[in-house]
Amino acid sequence: MESVVERLARSPKLGLIYRDLADLWEQEQKARQRFYESVEDGQKVEFINGEIIVHSPDTLKHVQVRKRLTKLLDTHAAVHDLGLVGDEKLLVALTRNDYMPDVVFFLKEKAAALEGDQSRFPAPDFAAEVLSSGTRRRDRGLKFEDYAAHGVREYWILDPDARTVEQYLLNALGRYALQKKASGDDEVRSEVVTGFKAPANAFFNDRANLAALRKLLR
Repeated sequence: MESVVERLARSPKLGLIYRDLADLWEQEQKARQRFYESVEDGQKVEFINGEIIVHSPDTLKHVQVRKRLTKLLDTHAAVHDLGLVGDEKLLVALTRNDYMPDVVFFLKEKAAALEGDQSRFPAPDFAAEVLSSGTRRRDRGLKFEDYAAHGVREYWILDPDARTVEQYLLNALGRYALQKKASGDDEVRSEVVTGFKAPANAFFNDRANLAALRKLLR
């Protein structure tokens, strides 16, 4: 399939398009810098396609799912010294957009380059988003495409209403392919976080979460 760049390369308007894009990019980067200067601690806010997106407070079910995943992933990574787990307030700065994913993971080699005073972070190796009514379209659309384009090797989408976990992995074309959609006692095994596995229920039920946590600590 022909790429956008290949089509533009043949266009007689290439110079005009480049000029317009350069102007647009310059204005957007100025807005992005203002965004960086205005973000306050504790805010969940993102910069997406030139716009500042301020998120509404999370629902309880959203918070609970995120916490269960973070607890299991962080415990496993710590026990096996695999890398760094970050939560929703960690700002991931990609080429154009800035996101605060619900959960991220950096492998040990990448985590070693991060600094304590750092407030903007590179693309993680693993990212997870918990769906909500306000974020569903972006999580399945723009973020899905952007994470893949920037080499986030594994992406999970957790749906608190359907109680499902969708696991996506980068394929040879640099796009996400569905590896597994799990529910109930179906087990999800991470490809990036070595040895990390849990039944889908562990992210939607406290008792199942505790059982999975005990397994990790054996």
